[in-house]
Amino acid sequence: MLTSELSIKEALQEYFGFNAFKGNQEKIIQSLLQGNDTFVIMPTGGGKSLCYQLPAIMMEGCAIIISPLIALMKNQVDLVRSYSNNDDIAHFLNSTLSRSTIKQVKADITSGKTKMLYVAPETLKKEENLEFFRGIKVSFIGVDEAHCISEWGHDFRPEYRQIKNMIAQIDKKIPIIALTATATPKVQSDIKKNLELEKPNVFMSSFNRANLYYEIRPKLTREQTINQIIKYVQENQGKSGIVYCLNRKSTEEIAELLSVNGIKAVPYHAGMESATRSKVQDQFLMEDMHVIVATIAFGMGIDKPDVRFVIHFDIPKSIENYYQETGRAGRDGLEGKCIAFYSYKDIEKLEKFMRDKPLAEREMGSQLLAETAAYAETSVCRRRFLLHYFGEQYDKENCGSCDNCLNPKEKTEGKDYVMMALKTAVAVNENYGIPYLVDLLTGKRTTEIGNYKHDKLDLFGVGKEKDAHFWNSVLRQCLLSSLVYKDIEQYGLIKLTDAGRAFLKKPKSIKISLNHDYISQAADVQTQVSVGKSVLDPVLFDMLKKIRESVAKEQTLPPYVIFSEASLEEMSTTYPCNLDELSKVSGVSKGKANKYGLRFASAIKKYVEENDIDRPNDFNTLKQVANKSVHKIHIIQNIDKKLPLDEIARMRGMKFVELIDEIETIVSSGTKLNLDYYLNEIIEEDLQEEVMDYFREMESGDLNEAYNELKEEGLSFEEVQLMHVKFMSEVAN
Repeated sequence: MLTSELSIKEALQEYFGFNAFKGNQEKIIQSLLQGNDTFVIMPTGGGKSLCYQLPAIMMEGCAIIISPLIALMKNQVDLVRSYSNNDDIAHFLNSTLSRSTIKQVKADITSGKTKMLYVAPETLKKEENLEFFRGIKVSFIGVDEAHCISEWGHDFRPEYRQIKNMIAQIDKKIPIIALTATATPKVQSDIKKNLELEKPNVFMSSFNRANLYYEIRPKLTREQTINQIIKYVQENQGKSGIVYCLNRKSTEEIAELLSVNGIKAVPYHAGMESATRSKVQDQFLMEDMHVIVATIAFGMGIDKPDVRFVIHFDIPKSIENYYQETGRAGRDGLEGKCIAFYSYKDIEKLEKFMRDKPLAEREMGSQLLAETAAYAETSVCRRRFLLHYFGEQYDKENCGSCDNCLNPKEKTEGKDYVMMALKTAVAVNENYGIPYLVDLLTGKRTTEIGNYKHDKLDLFGVGKEKDAHFWNSVLRQCLLSSLVYKDIEQYGLIKLTDAGRAFLKKPKSIKISLNHDYISQAADVQTQVSVGKSVLDPVLFDMLKKIRESVAKEQTLPPYVIFSEASLEEMSTTYPCNLDELSKVSGVSKGKANKYGLRFASAIKKYVEENDIDRPNDFNTLKQVANKSVHKIHIIQNIDKKLPLDEIARMRGMKFVELIDEIETIVSSGTKLNLDYYLNEIIEEDLQEEVMDYFREMESGDLNEAYNELKEEGLSFEEVQLMHVKFMSEVAN
């Protein structure tokens, strides 16, 4: 029942000051006003909130809006109040409110002043609140961020699956509107099923954000990547932007580096006080600060239309996260640059963090990560890849606004290769994922292939003249061409579509291009958008490798212990000519520079003078801050006190694997740590000696390789990592 006699368009003008609706907004509002269950999939910036805010004002009673985050509720309430001269029009109810405030909120609802109440599922399920809601007129229930319902989504919250049961306890006949910005076809199905939507009207807006530019850059060393970010932001001085990181330490470090280089930047993460976070949001909205360096805790419900760039220092955990975060750029329809730095090592690190999770959650997380890696490495149109992921067809071959379309890779005829790939999938009854099919095509005799006797198949090794990288590219492009699809419920098994079966019967020409190989590209990457032109000097690099080999032999140590390959590459790019400059190279502490660096710095200086080289100005133009960590001092002090490592992790609010990574960082920066008190409790002395001998002979320093060799001794990955810390602490520092 309506309380307003205004037409929808008159109400829009009256309450929000807009003259026209965007996209499907009017149809969505009509659906809800007519009492229908309604399901809305609308990308960030499309105007989802208005779809429930306007009908809430127009309808009799109070709408209950379920939202996952307290910060999001506050922002939404503030926004609604800003359009009205009645502050009581919207309230939120959560654990931050005092008893007296809760009493006042309920009084405003009962009196009819409040038209919208924002609650979290945890608040809704309290019996006292359910009883209160049964006694008032509820106009409808809005489920915001509805993807949280689905176990197949990127942000699953178990309490969201109880929402339907809670609604039934209030009134089974209340209309429901579910809204989300990111939902794959599987997640959409799960939402409708779980909420038991009655013949819902479904409104899906296009996921295509035509004004956004997408680019992936190879992630080199930490310092080089941060320098690229600083230079990009300097060249876009005064524009609003967000830099996303996966951990708090990086947000603080990058924000500080941006600040000392004259950029108004501030960090934002969940570890900050609520008042501080609110202040940071206000500074960003009011443009007192131009750049926010944030974890994913930032952005939900922040309605700033003129964010001009979103940079991902770390690749996100899922394509949904990536799409949602990049969606905060260019919400006004103007310029929006989305740049992400990618290294497969970041994917491996995220996989490591999932080791302690339940099996089903781990497998789901691994699938999401695999899709993210595939997006980063693809050579086809990034827009097409994103839209395909969300179930939307994009027919243009070239979008003209992503790095792959602006710099397309050469395409070759792929008909025969696609045939091989499809036949291989059929040969194993369409019962395996891409990695397994790649192993079959390349003739790799894995334990699993041997167990199933698939090495006896005629097609085993049929594509061995090409490498795994090539076949990954072929299978990914089969997905994008809809010749195959992934069965998500069966953890990504590859199944043929009707089009794929038709292709097998009647093959036709199909052009394919190879995915990006960022591991090999990283060494000689030359960034193409607004950054310096420094490239690796191969002659100097070879010279430095020979010096490292000589020093390693003198010290009877593996070469990587002296300086890593990445450090040598950076030296061959920036030409540090003294020990002070050398200590600014990533992975080279002052202690290490003093211990091993003189021959390297002298050789570089001589090379620069003899070849009249114009050195890049990285050492001069970008100001640095002292290398520090919010945890470093505490960790060193507590290790000196011989506290158990799991106790140190608990005290610092860290996961155990995060603590070990932090310890590795401390040791690699030149600090010696004595972990014998801990290692002697968990690893026999004889085995420790064996492991130390192994590291002395090891050439690469690759811990995954070390773990594969040493796990037969009963060592976990973390134990191998700690032994490597002991080794580096004793021999390198």
